[in-house]
Amino acid sequence: MRQFASRYESVRSVAVKRLLGRVGFATVVLLAAAQTADAHIVASRLGDFYAGALHPLTDLQDGVLWTALGLLAGSLGATHGRWLVLVLPPGLLLGLSVGLSVGSTWIAPLASAAMMVVLGLLVALGLRINVAALCVIALVLAFMRGVVNAGGAGAATDRVLFGAGLAMCGYAFIALITALTIAFRRLDAQPSGTWRDIAIRACGSWITAIGLIAGGFALAS
Repeated sequence: MRQFASRYESVRSVAVKRLLGRVGFATVVLLAAAQTADAHIVASRLGDFYAGALHPLTDLQDGVLWTALGLLAGSLGATHGRWLVLVLPPGLLLGLSVGLSVGSTWIAPLASAAMMVVLGLLVALGLRINVAALCVIALVLAFMRGVVNAGGAGAATDRVLFGAGLAMCGYAFIALITALTIAFRRLDAQPSGTWRDIAIRACGSWITAIGLIAGGFALAS
């Protein structure tokens, strides 16, 4: 009976792993293929500030990229995280102002996919980069996403309120993800090599996969 029970548990474990693998793959494909939701109704309902704050949350690319950046900063330590939350909002505002002036369509989806791959690999490989390099990456990413989010501002939109909402959303999102990552890693006594560190790296590998699939969709279209 014990042998039969052991075989049953082994078969069930393999089946569960296969199911989780299929569900994970399907989730990655859906996330990569998802399009930006129409959030302009927010402006008419709640105002331009909330339209700017909620607009990036309607685009999965913003969510994935900001999560990846927060994971990277959190895995590097509190000092990197403090610089990140200071750099991201000005980058968003700069990109927004450029996007409102010259348009937002020149930032191709392939560029966002490439950034996902880069950030995902940095997290997955556990590479250590200095504060200056992180700030450069954050500024480039924030500028790109600021330009893209400029497409959510209509002709009658108050640009100051929209920009303030966008910057506040970026600040809060990045601060939350970075703080959660730092707290998650500090639950272990050892600084690296623990299962928590491996879990963060696994998230980086999934972000890389999402970026590769998103890039494939961008090239196919």
